[in-house]
Amino acid sequence: MRAFVVKELNHPSKISLSHDVPEPNANDNQVLVDIYSAGLNFFDILQSQGKYQHKPALPFILGTEFAGKISQDSPIPKGCSLKRGQRVFGASLGSFADKVAVDFDRLIPLPDNITFDQGAGLYITWPTSYEALVGRAELKSGEWVLVTAAAGGVGIAAVQIAKALGAKVIAAAGSQEKVDIAKQFGGADYGVNYSKAGWQKEVLALTKGKGVDVIYDPVGLINDSLKCIAWKGRALVIGFAAGTIEKVPMNLVLLKNISLVGVHWGAYTQKEASRVPVVWKDLLSLFASGRVKPVTYTGIYKLEQLVDGLAALEKRQTWGKAVIRVKEETTGQRAKL
Repeated sequence: MRAFVVKELNHPSKISLSHDVPEPNANDNQVLVDIYSAGLNFFDILQSQGKYQHKPALPFILGTEFAGKISQDSPIPKGCSLKRGQRVFGASLGSFADKVAVDFDRLIPLPDNITFDQGAGLYITWPTSYEALVGRAELKSGEWVLVTAAAGGVGIAAVQIAKALGAKVIAAAGSQEKVDIAKQFGGADYGVNYSKAGWQKEVLALTKGKGVDVIYDPVGLINDSLKCIAWKGRALVIGFAAGTIEKVPMNLVLLKNISLVGVHWGAYTQKEASRVPVVWKDLLSLFASGRVKPVTYTGIYKLEQLVDGLAALEKRQTWGKAVIRVKEETTGQRAKL
């Protein structure tokens, strides 16, 4: 089968597609999935270089998020309710390939109104944003939310979830084009360009001097954003896509009576497994209601173009969720939106 195999740690631009990789074997708790689409994440770029916290043993197949079908030749383990040919989405190392072996409890049936391309970016992105806003920030209707990198994968999901919960959302991005995307596709109420000096004054003006109740930050802009946070505000630390781990002046935390809240969704399966099905139940209900909708970058890449897709992601040229299409859906298979 085809796969992007990391044989030695290097930038993904140095990795080429292999065409003769053995198909995976499923263990007692796994099923085989034919991958139709796979999601691109910034941590893929780090992982191929050994710079991510999860360091697989070499060699390994790159990629984590995906959507596809249970293979016709897949075993069905005891206790697994999935069926061969069923549409699913999930996460497992090795998704930049034609087929992957996955623990069946890391798969979720793909709703009929969601395509494989859309489904490829659900498993990590959406629960991160939902748990951050609902489980950690306890966002309430009518509150103000500032989302940085609002046109990106987790950002545009956070914008939609916050809107569905009744919040007033300010989308922040590094260009006017991405601000407009967050408003058009995410439904943000307002937008600010944080590449312009003094952007926090725009936020304060929009909130009539109060500031935002919740900051959702996957970039590493907490310090800048604290200049426009409200009394008793909650600042959600999602990630550091800009590359710098900030040091926050704790006097600001004290004087503004605010909370700094970390969100590491990947640790929930080990630390708080009971929360995972609750989050997914709520999210799937939101998808079914049509109140939120996965946003996929219009430039869909083929498996052979993975390097190009990751390069575009690294250069901040994409928006929404960037995906690669491994296998084409037939007309009859395609979900109707």
